[in-house]
Amino acid sequence: MANPPVAKIMDYGKYRYEEAQRAKESRRKSTNVSIKEMKYRPKIGVGDFDTKTRKVAEFLGEGHKVKITIMFRGREVFHPELGAKILDSIAESVVAVGKVEAHAKLDGRNMTMVLAPDRRAQAPKKDAPKPDDEDGSADTQPE
Repeated sequence: MANPPVAKIMDYGKYRYEEAQRAKESRRKSTNVSIKEMKYRPKIGVGDFDTKTRKVAEFLGEGHKVKITIMFRGREVFHPELGAKILDSIAESVVAVGKVEAHAKLDGRNMTMVLAPDRRAQAPKKDAPKPDDEDGSADTQPE
């Protein structure tokens, strides 16, 4: 132990400001993952299916989890295989950006599945270098 004890005289206002800046920086670096939901119907058309599935892939690309819900009405609930087929085709089409976290489950009149972003699939996409001009004509100046 030091004799006499060592003390540091500080500006408390500056200290509080720096602490606030560190807390703000750590909040900025953290990612908040939210669960997005996309609802489908068993008799969905091809165009609507493609549009919704493209949006699901976009959500997964942003790092969000996506809950897919198939809503059954009337007698449709007696044909859960139609919903399972739609969920399988969604999972197939977004395999590049996401993976199935919770498999298809019938829950009353709804069938749900949860997709999570696939970190391994997204990592190569971020690290990929930008393509350069092959002929180099953009970089050369006339002499």
